[in-house]
Amino acid sequence: MAIRQTGISYYGLNYVEHAEKDFQEMLEHGCNTVILAITEFDMNFWYPSIPQIVKKAKEMGLKVLLDPWGIGKYFGGEQVSLFLQNNINNRQVSAMTGEKLPAACFNTNSFRDYFQDFCLKLARDTEADGFFWDEPHYALPKSYASITGGAGEDWTCRCDVCKKKFFDYYGYEMPKMMNDDVKNFRWREALFLLEDTSRKIKEIDKRYEITMCVHATINTYYVTELRGYDKWDMVAASPYFDVFSTTILNWELPLTFFKEITRRTVETAQRYGKQSERWIMNYYKQPEDFSMMDKIIDLYDSMGVDRIAAWTYRGGYGTVLAAPDALKLWDRLGENYKRVLKRQ
Repeated sequence: MAIRQTGISYYGLNYVEHAEKDFQEMLEHGCNTVILAITEFDMNFWYPSIPQIVKKAKEMGLKVLLDPWGIGKYFGGEQVSLFLQNNINNRQVSAMTGEKLPAACFNTNSFRDYFQDFCLKLARDTEADGFFWDEPHYALPKSYASITGGAGEDWTCRCDVCKKKFFDYYGYEMPKMMNDDVKNFRWREALFLLEDTSRKIKEIDKRYEITMCVHATINTYYVTELRGYDKWDMVAASPYFDVFSTTILNWELPLTFFKEITRRTVETAQRYGKQSERWIMNYYKQPEDFSMMDKIIDLYDSMGVDRIAAWTYRGGYGTVLAAPDALKLWDRLGENYKRVLKRQ
């Protein structure tokens, strides 16, 4: 069987003695990896605790990945962004309306410097094992599905920086209606910041592992959701990423969707010599029958997934995104984690 790594995300980055107790609970639930969700506020306010928490997790036998959670609202996550609070410019702009959106434009030098400083400080000051790029994306200024092939026709980003970069490359003004040049421009620019940052992280320590987690969309005719990282082969081919990961699927989706996403994830990763990773929804929604989790994890294992991870610790217990039976869901995850690791 394939699965060797069982991860869980974790927000508790305040006191090392509290984190220690939570880490012990993770180990008892079969977790061998913790993904620390580090916010911009954590970096500004709680930073003295972060290297200590990383060190404690490592001492206890956990692998540690660092997730710049919700930074600039460029990555996935519910957290607010200090960058957006402090920068009324350098935001993604709607192509159709010109509206500035609550998401940083990752093609601006301002955000690129901010993001790299954030990550490289962590790379220098902690003993982590790697970084987790968590659902990076262009914002979607869309609220309805269109039978013409997309979730509406609007898109991002058409700010002054993006328009100038596009003009310099293609020799004509960036259009408001997306065409093939715009699609290729967005794919290319979306990769630049993460590749450049990953390269610099590895220059600090070549042992750092980089996981790239993209949205798990099938990209068929309806609702293609061009988010910037949906050309999977282009992402997985990058020499700076070690793990190709695809995101959580809602328990209400049919088993055929889980199979198709998993097949494509594994095949894409293997094509470029990367490890594959699939995720488990361990917050907010829960399956009607908890045995569904057993089936999905067995599916991942049987289809050759190298590692699995779940969002989040304790099923989100105590948060607005807690599953209805958060602690029971967490316990079921632990049973499954211990079960698949015994197969190795």
